[in-house]
Amino acid sequence: MLNNIFTSIITNGTFTGTEFAIATVTALVCGFIIAASYIVKNKCSRSFVITLVLLPAIVELVIILVNGNIGAGVAVAGAFSLVRFRSTPGRGQEITSIFLAMAVGLATGMGYIGVAILFTLILSLLNLILNLSKLGSMDETYRILKIMVPENIDYEGKFEDIFDKYLSTYTYEEVKTSNMGSLYKITLSVALKAGISTKEFLDEIRTRNGNLDISLGRQLENPESL
Repeated sequence: MLNNIFTSIITNGTFTGTEFAIATVTALVCGFIIAASYIVKNKCSRSFVITLVLLPAIVELVIILVNGNIGAGVAVAGAFSLVRFRSTPGRGQEITSIFLAMAVGLATGMGYIGVAILFTLILSLLNLILNLSKLGSMDETYRILKIMVPENIDYEGKFEDIFDKYLSTYTYEEVKTSNMGSLYKITLSVALKAGISTKEFLDEIRTRNGNLDISLGRQLENPESL
């Protein structure tokens, strides 16, 4: 029984209408499962979700048509090489989901329906568990503090007493000039003490930086990094 899962329904590169329908439906169902497991705890566009759903079926169609035909395979590869994909760099999990969808498309295109379903269920479940467990996520107690300071104010040692009063820890991450060098933009990674009023904290900083812009927000994951 277990061996039947790893058996292809397509033999010698030929297929029937029923086999093609089974492979296509399986690819679409697996695409839905992959997309559904990805959107849990992940922010993504509607376009990317649709791509995950349809990609296995598209790859399956290409593979099933060129199966056993080397000449057709080379021709298809040449046609696809003319396409230029231009998009922003993706996160590691986005790239992994795309590769998973392509792998499922390859499996269904070669007739390995059981392998495609089993592979999809196992990896989608594992992906779901890892997302819900927040493995490797950033510490939500940390914030990013950005302070604008006029060039005529020596920012070194200017705010440390306020930081010691309101913050449990802080680290200077970046200092750069802005507005043609007339302003300094200071970026820090900070953690507020328990029970601290954010308004009081920012108000005290405003009295020191000339009432210029101040922002305090959560650390954001860089979408261009893996």
